[in-house]
Amino acid sequence: MTTRPDIRRLADILTKDVKVIFFVGAGISTSAGIPDFRSPETGLYHNLQKLDLPYAEAVFDIDFFKKNPKPFSHLARELYPGQFAPTKFHLLMKLMEDKGKLKRVYTQNIDTLERVAGISGEYIVEAHGSFAENHCIKCHAKYDGEKYKKAVFKQEQPRCEKKGCDGLVKPDIVFFGEGLPARFFDLWDDDAEDLTYDDAEYLTITAGTSLTVYPFASLPSEVPSHQHRVLVNMETVGDFVTPRKKDLVFEQSTDTFAEKLCEELGWTEELETLVEDAHIKVKGKADEEGEEVLKNIVKDVQDALEDTPLASAKKDESVEDIAAKLAVLDVDSSKAESAGASPK
Repeated sequence: MTTRPDIRRLADILTKDVKVIFFVGAGISTSAGIPDFRSPETGLYHNLQKLDLPYAEAVFDIDFFKKNPKPFSHLARELYPGQFAPTKFHLLMKLMEDKGKLKRVYTQNIDTLERVAGISGEYIVEAHGSFAENHCIKCHAKYDGEKYKKAVFKQEQPRCEKKGCDGLVKPDIVFFGEGLPARFFDLWDDDAEDLTYDDAEYLTITAGTSLTVYPFASLPSEVPSHQHRVLVNMETVGDFVTPRKKDLVFEQSTDTFAEKLCEELGWTEELETLVEDAHIKVKGKADEEGEEVLKNIVKDVQDALEDTPLASAKKDESVEDIAAKLAVLDVDSSKAESAGASPK
């Protein structure tokens, strides 16, 4: 629970010349509709049981992927960026950048919602990789992102196009059995050194993580005791169980924390504006992609009917005309289903 004195104390710290480092996990994205990994009944690993995996974590095991990439491709369709809007906590981090207070965001998440929130790339460290780029696991050649996305949504497994390779392609997500990106270690070495200086005041906020996956889980404990640490999580984890003098622990959802902190700092209106803009942006992108998919379907239909009598009857009808008609049919079908009737 958030107590008023604690949130005021945190707000007072933020009014000073302080830089903020975030360590975040899947819990900051659950309100966006993205499941975390370990929650009973709703977590990602629980929901993966239907894929008949030897064990849930196999979906992120590089050796298993080499033998059977289909489960990960199924998961990729569920989690692919562009379908989700950033949460209030993501946008709190964006506000920290806008206010000149952000030092770094270390994230375990692969959903790229930090990027979608508008946080500049220089501040983001995707410790476990992301969907932003793709590569061949055999020759390590880069693979076009749009091609990968289209293949995955067609339930196809992309393969390397480099002559003589034909290796499996996957996003630059760190699987079990793979090393973390060099950027993670390089920037943490720099930031950890900065945290040791007595004349520099920092605030670290650990949020939405169980702190069970190493080496990421060790980061909060490496923060020197003279710096401020905050934990925002549904339960107390890591070495916050025995808090230090400068620790603050908030056992609550990360979005509730973001709302309360912004209220105390007088940032509520700015946060609400960012939330509204983010949802409009994501919805607009989804509408554009949906229209593109519809046009591609129509184009495929036209190509298939090219040499039939029906094609000559429709020769003057554009892709846009047919797409519009299909869209109307889709809307009518949805209305019928919501009314409990089957579309005729």
